[in-house]
Amino acid sequence: MNGWAELDRFLETDPRDVGCEEAMALLHVYVELVARDAGAERRHPGIAAHLRACGPCSDDFEGLLAAVVGQEG
Repeated sequence: MNGWAELDRFLETDPRDVGCEEAMALLHVYVELVARDAGAERRHPGIAAHLRACGPCSDDFEGLLAAVVGQEG
């Protein structure tokens, strides 16, 4: 393995991506905004960018969103 795939992924990373730690710290806020259709991506573009790029964090987001939407419905 020569690492080219990892380099390509790194180079394609959105510079607004806040990383896992910050995304997880604010995920509950982001989920509430998404659930209320309150402009989550506009307010937190770095979290949106991270969730597009990070499968595990995106999975956490989807799970938490499902739980929040399920409670509201």
